[in-house]
Amino acid sequence: MSETPPNTLQYRFDGPDDAPVLILGPSLGTTWHMWDRQVPELTRQWRVFRFDLPGHGGAPAHPAGAVSDLTARLLATLDALGVQRFAYAGCALGGAIGVELALRHPERLASLVVIAASPRFGTADEFRQRGVIVRTNGLDPIARTSPDRWFTGGFAAAQPAITEWAVQMVRTTDPGCYIAACEALAAFDVRHELARVGVPTLVLVGSEDQVTGPAEARTLVAGIPDARLAVVPGASHLVPVEQPAAVTDLLVHHFSTAWQPAFDSATGQMAIPAAPVKPVLTAPQPTAPIAAIAPAVVPPQAAGRPETYDTGLKVRREVLGDAHVDRALAQADDFSGDFQEFITRYVWGEVWDRPGLDRRTRSCVTLTALVAGGHLEELAFHTRAALRNGLTPDEIKEVLLQAAVYCGVPAANSAFRVAQQVIREETTPAE
Repeated sequence: MSETPPNTLQYRFDGPDDAPVLILGPSLGTTWHMWDRQVPELTRQWRVFRFDLPGHGGAPAHPAGAVSDLTARLLATLDALGVQRFAYAGCALGGAIGVELALRHPERLASLVVIAASPRFGTADEFRQRGVIVRTNGLDPIARTSPDRWFTGGFAAAQPAITEWAVQMVRTTDPGCYIAACEALAAFDVRHELARVGVPTLVLVGSEDQVTGPAEARTLVAGIPDARLAVVPGASHLVPVEQPAAVTDLLVHHFSTAWQPAFDSATGQMAIPAAPVKPVLTAPQPTAPIAAIAPAVVPPQAAGRPETYDTGLKVRREVLGDAHVDRALAQADDFSGDFQEFITRYVWGEVWDRPGLDRRTRSCVTLTALVAGGHLEELAFHTRAALRNGLTPDEIKEVLLQAAVYCGVPAANSAFRVAQQVIREETTPAE
């Protein structure tokens, strides 16, 4: 167990002190206990290191809003412990940390298993919407629906104790840290970097996973050189919990046979020899190379386009959402295209990106100005933006009440009607 400063992670070790280190990374909303049933077998050969995400499992609530931040905290924890080289297996958000390690810190990583993960987890809108729901309703709606996302129906029905454990695990997570982790997943996109992953990689997925399923796994396998795929039958998203024996066998087999030596002995990094090969407990699930999938095409940037356009497009998407921005850009033609570029560059790339005010404050100012001008259509999508930027429904109400005093009751009356509808849509959890 560990004392946990803000720049490190809560962790625990199991297994022999002199064995090679194997790290197990958790998914969003879980704790290191999701790996409990893998540890007894893995500690026969490895010193197993598990960690909790910030605010999960009783870990201190120091939010981290980027996968790179979580990765940096993991490395800082390992540095303090003197662990330089290790193998890594991670599930979902934990898998994203593994890919980040392989891309940014390959000299530290000997072997990699990515479970129930994706080079891009859905859309940024989906995760920011989840953050809005948690900010408004707390974690209970997310907790109650977690078993539906994590397990097959048959497993959830047959294992009520595990199902309830999963619900309670989410309920006891710090909401601010959960929202920050959603932001980290919303911003994570390494689709065009996968070819640079150079460590031995196994991609593992449950056949029934509806969150990051076999299609996402195949995208990873197609992009990562020499990666292999294992599909675990009868498992959904939280594969290590639902099919522990199959996952354990696959981990043992992969890490026993695919352990890359240190890149350069001249750096002072000592290569840890691979653990001796041993037979797996049962026949491993099928692994097979996947036919190449063409990567998504990245549209070329317009020649001579100002750098502020790219910044503005990023900020515009983060505040208004991909769906809204995609619609606006798709509707642009020769007549309106220059205007779309103008607002992207000037409004979003310069004004909204200025450091003088945070985005919450800018949303308050924007809502008030739109009420004053009677721009109800824009008020609707800027109410959504305000929720994304961290304003609660109660805070939006206070902004509109303040606007009623200075902009007039009729204008505020119309604004309340629009905002009320948007808030209902955005903060009602999906059944």
